[in-house]
Amino acid sequence: MGERGRQVIQKLLPQIVAEMPEPARPFFVRILHILQSILTRTPYLELLLENPPVRQQLIELCSRSQMIAEQVAKHPILLDELLNRTALLNPIAYREYPQLLREYLLRLPPQDEEVFIDALRQFKQSMLFQIAAADILGALPVMKVSDHLTYLAQCLMQEVVNFAWQQVTQRFGIPQGLAENQKGFLVVAYGKLGGIELGYKSDLDVVFLFDNQYQGETQGGRRSIDNALFYAKLTQKIISLFTLRTTSGQLYDLDIRLRPEGDAGLICCSLQSFARYQQHEAWTWETQALVRSRAICGDTDLQRRFEELRHNILITPRDQQTLRNEVREMREKMWQQSPHQTDLFHLKTDRGGITDIEFIAQYLVLASAPHYPQLAKWSDNVRIFESLMQVGNILSEENCRYLTHCYTTLRNRIHHQNLMGLPASVDANEYVAERDFIQDLWQKLFST
Repeated sequence: MGERGRQVIQKLLPQIVAEMPEPARPFFVRILHILQSILTRTPYLELLLENPPVRQQLIELCSRSQMIAEQVAKHPILLDELLNRTALLNPIAYREYPQLLREYLLRLPPQDEEVFIDALRQFKQSMLFQIAAADILGALPVMKVSDHLTYLAQCLMQEVVNFAWQQVTQRFGIPQGLAENQKGFLVVAYGKLGGIELGYKSDLDVVFLFDNQYQGETQGGRRSIDNALFYAKLTQKIISLFTLRTTSGQLYDLDIRLRPEGDAGLICCSLQSFARYQQHEAWTWETQALVRSRAICGDTDLQRRFEELRHNILITPRDQQTLRNEVREMREKMWQQSPHQTDLFHLKTDRGGITDIEFIAQYLVLASAPHYPQLAKWSDNVRIFESLMQVGNILSEENCRYLTHCYTTLRNRIHHQNLMGLPASVDANEYVAERDFIQDLWQKLFST
């Protein structure tokens, strides 16, 4: 640290201490970690010293979020985001993420993999910071937070697929039979990504599919290979780009275990074989998972065909008692495999938590969609409950509304636990009314 830096830090530290409200003082160490990371970067120290609003905003955000404090300490450039509080209170529309990311990537040298991945991480960190700040400052309700987190991940997926496609086609060419601007490739989201309910620490549950109607080999590359092998290599490249670890971590964890046959299955299978598996071999829990699936990236025709397949499977009539038993048994198995503490309530896995609500939504779709096909439309729980309310004779309007309240309340708490760097467990005396309601409804649905 130079002389100017020492002078600035000597003035800055007393200012921060004086401005920290009493409830925030236990979190002073978070500010210290940030200051340590910028000791040799005098312009950032001067930014904090000379801009009281920036300084006060940093104190507010760091006192309420361990995650934000850690991100700023690792990436001090995020301090620039604090210069405009109005922008933090008015985050950009999530529908603008794809265009914003494309513009961000235009400045990069072509086909430089390391630079590309670093740029994606920087974009993600910047957007994540803005989302978290808007969440903490009360500018985004829980549903909007998940929308932003979901579509941020979705637009990053699209750019990774495009980059991987360019690299793999340069080596092997393009699969025979594809029309111009086609890839014959599809990414299907499951879980929280599929349900438009992503959290701050969620991984991405995805399945990769290709169109097997185009038989043959690749053309125009340095070496021709079978089309199916091409798509396997494309998928491997996508996974590699997402999970590559550097000093700044990785882009996202990808979970591809929901593909047909799980870990024993192909990492990328044809839409046709996926359809056969879902229609004739899938377990009930795999069909439950399909409720929360949607196509997020790929050729328009392939997306349409997947959505038709999903719809047709979900509206297939099932034996009601068998369905009820298998859903209940799977939930019991998950419960037995999860650790439990009597003095704590795990917001997701314990009785009366989010997993129970998700199972209720999935069960009601599979049980009722054959008679009410509109229930198969949505992949997110809140709109499933809205659809159930519109149908009217499956659950009462009061129950649908309270289920939505329970779900959004628990999700909101998980978001804020993540922001504080805390586990998804709270005191066992919290959310008693919500948990009792969920468990009572569970008994009514599954005890017969």
